[in-house]
Order: sequence, then C-alpha cells, then structure tokens
Amino acid sequence: MQQFSPDPDYQAKLLDLEMCLWEARRYPGEVEAVFLDQMGFARWPEPAPDWAAEAPLADRQGARQGLWRLMGGLNARTGQVTYLDNYIVGRRQVIQMYGLLEQAYPKAGRIYAIQDNWSIHKHPDVVEALKQYPQIEPVFLPVYAPWLNPIEKLWRWLRQDVLKLHRLAEDWRAVRDRVRRFLEQFGHGSQRLLEYVGLLGNGLLARMIHGP
Repeated sequence: MQQFSPDPDYQAKLLDLEMCLWEARRYPGEVEAVFLDQMGFARWPEPAPDWAAEAPLADRQGARQGLWRLMGGLNARTGQVTYLDNYIVGRRQVIQMYGLLEQAYPKAGRIYAIQDNWSIHKHPDVVEALKQYPQIEPVFLPVYAPWLNPIEKLWRWLRQDVLKLHRLAEDWRAVRDRVRRFLEQFGHGSQRLLEYVGLLGNGLLARMIHGP
C-alpha cells in the first residue's frame, strides 16, 4: 500500500510526533501521548460477507437510520482509551474531551493531544478553552496521513466486532450500549490493543513509543 501525504511539512510534523512519543516513553506518567479521533455509526448494521441457509431480513418497522458519534483518545504507551459519545461531535465535545483527559491523567504535567487537522480542533472557542488545561498541548499530524493515527485501527476493530452484521437494528439503545462496552474494556489500558493498532512490535510508531 502506498502511503503519501501532500503536506509539505510532513517530515517536520513526523519529527514532532516522534519527540512527543519519546518524551512519553522517557517520562512515563509525567508525560502522556494520546491519539485523538472521531467516528460515526448508524443503527443499521454495516454490511459484511456472511453465510446463512436463509438470508436474514431485518424488520425495519419504519425506524429511522439514526446516527451517533464518538470521540476517543488512545494512550500510546498504555493502550488506555478515553471516550465520549453524542449525537454530534463539535466544539463542545472537543473541549469536553480535553477535560476528560485532564481527569484521566491527573498526575501528568504534560499531555500531548495528537490529532488530525479537522477545523474544529483549531476553532477559536477550542483554542480559548485550552487555556483552562495548560498541561494539554495539541500536536497536529500531517494532513491526509491516517497511518500515523493508530486510533483509526481501534475504530476498525469496533466496526468489525460490534457494528458489522449486528441484529439490533430495532434497538438503537442496545447498539450504542454494545459500542460503549467494547470501548470500556480498554478503560485501564490494554497490551492487546497496543499490539492490534501497531503500537507494539517493529513498526514505526511502536519504535517511537517503546524503543527499538
């Protein structure tokens, strides 16, 4: 797979990311590096290959599709996941996430919030709110470089294990509860998750956070 970002500052931003992860490795607990991202999902199951003697047919009963959104933070060193969910993720939820990070890591003197270049992240309201959290420092990834944000793979795992071909289309609350339970299993960290998303092993990000 070819990986290409059109960002002219790609190498400089990659070096910044490497330094953030190195600090988190060098000063565990004092410095935390957390990858942030958002995803959305609907009440109807995502399609996937399957086999059955008879094709299942969902009884829609006029129910609406429904949309729900998540914002998550993945600790690069421990695999701890912090998240919030809402029908929308915008400025207020981004600010709320910063507050959740402060609560999750009360002993950290610095929390690198590593994120993409979504315009909301740089909105004046968000920038102003960050003054309440002096220990949180946003770190922006190169544009169009999802391979540098391992939480994308957490979303893939969530879609594969929870959202594809589920049989709960008529119970929207149950769908959302299943998503929450999936994320909450990583609330205290997970080596398995770190391995799954490429933060353990011989990959680029793994070497940055855990050393060669």
